[in-house]
Amino acid sequence: MQSNTFDTLPLLLPVPQAAKLLGISRASAYRLAATGELPSRRLGGRIYIVTAELREIVAA
Repeated sequence: MQSNTFDTLPLLLPVPQAAKLLGISRASAYRLAATGELPSRRLGGRIYIVTAELREIVAA
């Protein structure tokens, strides 16, 4: 995945959108967020993935 792909994304991604970008299921993405393997933040009862930290994970 190219870095310019991440440049157009918002600061926080809904878990389903992050799952689609990573090519994993929604359930897997929620599980990884719950264990801390995906950097997440909870806002208003919803869980979001932090785009900047996701970029670092993908680049590694």
